[in-house]
Amino acid sequence: MIEAKTRAWWRATAALCLGSFLVFINLYVPQPLLPGLKEAYGVSTLGVSLLMSVSTLSLALALLVFGPLSDAIGREAIMRITLLLAGVLSLALAFAPTFESLLLLRLLQGFVLGGLPAVAIAWMGDEFDNPALLSAVGLYIGANSLGGISGRVVGGVASDVGGSSAAFLTVGVMTVVGCAVFWRLLPNSRAFTAKRFKLRQAAGDLLGHLRTPVLLAAYCLGGINFLIFINQYSYITFRLASEPYHLAASSLGLIFLTYLGGTFGSTVSGRLAGRFSPASCISAGVMVLMFGTAVTLADSLVLIIVGLTINAFGFFLAHSLASSWVGRYAQGARGSASALYLVFYYLGASVGGFWLEPFWRWGQWQGVAVGSWLLLAVTLAIGIGMWRVERRAINH
Repeated sequence: MIEAKTRAWWRATAALCLGSFLVFINLYVPQPLLPGLKEAYGVSTLGVSLLMSVSTLSLALALLVFGPLSDAIGREAIMRITLLLAGVLSLALAFAPTFESLLLLRLLQGFVLGGLPAVAIAWMGDEFDNPALLSAVGLYIGANSLGGISGRVVGGVASDVGGSSAAFLTVGVMTVVGCAVFWRLLPNSRAFTAKRFKLRQAAGDLLGHLRTPVLLAAYCLGGINFLIFINQYSYITFRLASEPYHLAASSLGLIFLTYLGGTFGSTVSGRLAGRFSPASCISAGVMVLMFGTAVTLADSLVLIIVGLTINAFGFFLAHSLASSWVGRYAQGARGSASALYLVFYYLGASVGGFWLEPFWRWGQWQGVAVGSWLLLAVTLAIGIGMWRVERRAINH
């Protein structure tokens, strides 16, 4: 097993963080472009949001394929090939002639983007000891947030220079180049034991995870939290593109620098969990997310940015620990267990627009806040339940 802070740990962690960065730069590049694409194609707020929803939905479905498949054939090939295909599809997006073709390509891209997230944490679970796993997961998820930031910032700036095609072209080139580095850095697995793929067995593993309350709690918490967090960013772009703010695409992209709060939250998650316990930190993260949402109700652009930064810290703190919770409590078939967490996670993102859209139409951003708090109250209750399970385990 690879121990924390060794040369092998740093190399493997760097590779997986780079892969994570590339996945999320591709996934989120359209988000600051949504107001402009809405006007360009004459579609509704919900319609243009499908550019995000279809990719996260297909990503979630892909996890059901790649997770169990990785338990049978290994993890490295899946991560390498799907990452390369994601870059190629970004290049294709730059030349898509219609909105419908954009949607189709985003659907395909979401599927291949599911390859690395489906198996990366399972790879760590195979190769790293427990302290190394906790530290690596925090850094890996921090790279998620950096990729999300970069996708939006690069997309916004490139779009102002050369339109949406320039945004997709830039990210596609970055991905292909980064993929070559990823292939070289990622070491071959040493601790992986292949398990012959059997459809009935794979389905049984998934059902077994779903029937395990301690895992199901983490799945639901991660999915609902992400439903709120990521779709808040979509609706905030519509708010800030209209009066009195009138922000351009490049400025909307810079709003996503607030994700740096999430990078900090994920990187300190391991230390906080070691001091206070993972479940208590998960609950605290949800409460921070609720508080940050309240701050965004202010009219001041500065306070809105502060609120979004607080949201990012709270969300990624809870997400980092919920995902490592799955790796710790899964009994066998870790690839499918981790993949199932991400299925819930991205399904939440894909349906979030349908949940928040009625609240947006009812009360604009104030309505979005109300819709957010309703579901965050549910995840807070789940987090408290996880804390009780953790306390009982310690006492016994």
